[in-house]
Amino acid sequence: MPAAYKFFAEFAQTWGLLYFVAVFLVVLVYALAPSRKDRFDAAARMPLQED
Repeated sequence: MPAAYKFFAEFAQTWGLLYFVAVFLVVLVYALAPSRKDRFDAAARMPLQED
């Protein structure tokens, strides 16, 4: 296995995992933030509203 392939594979596995964990945490904080509760409640009721 070439050294460059091994380097890039390890780099992608390590930093890719950290990147996706960070993105997951940001999305989780966004979704669970109390300041957005009204917006999400309104969006949940939207399909039930008549025009």
